[in-house]
Amino acid sequence: MTRLHTQRLTLSPCQPQDRADFIALERDPEVMRFLNGGRDLDPERTDLDADYLMPRGSEPHVWTARPNADDSFVGWFCLWPDTESEAELGYRLRRDAWGKGFASEGAMALVDWGFSEAGYDRITASTMAVNHASRRVMEKIGLRYCRTEHPHWPYAIAGAEHGEVWYEATRASRRGPQA
Repeated sequence: MTRLHTQRLTLSPCQPQDRADFIALERDPEVMRFLNGGRDLDPERTDLDADYLMPRGSEPHVWTARPNADDSFVGWFCLWPDTESEAELGYRLRRDAWGKGFASEGAMALVDWGFSEAGYDRITASTMAVNHASRRVMEKIGLRYCRTEHPHWPYAIAGAEHGEVWYEATRASRRGPQA
């Protein structure tokens, strides 16, 4: 995996020393609100009901995000391959990094890399329909809404009745109209 640089962030392949930052992120109920309803997680146990990523520092396809100005932890981004030609974008940021454009900046860098360097033809992302901030990020980086699903969640999450929305971009859609 490549180290990626944006105007304000450096995205580096995750490492075991990132584990404490990842766990602290998961222990914030507001960060986890749209993933598991904000339930507290035991960092030493895998949540068998989880259908979301809980990185520990050794996962391929996960980048740790830190500001270029210092080495503080902002969050993580992933571009997880579903197939050889498709990947799913994910991200999770510390609450104090919300609303500053870091999610869009990091996600855009990863999507651009996914199409130009990793060779993906399609990149998807999903979130709960009621997670308006994450939906704005997806739209801002050029992903388009494609469907709503109503999965069964093993625990109650406020807003789950509205479903999970999926967004996508294709390599062809990123290129624009062909001459």
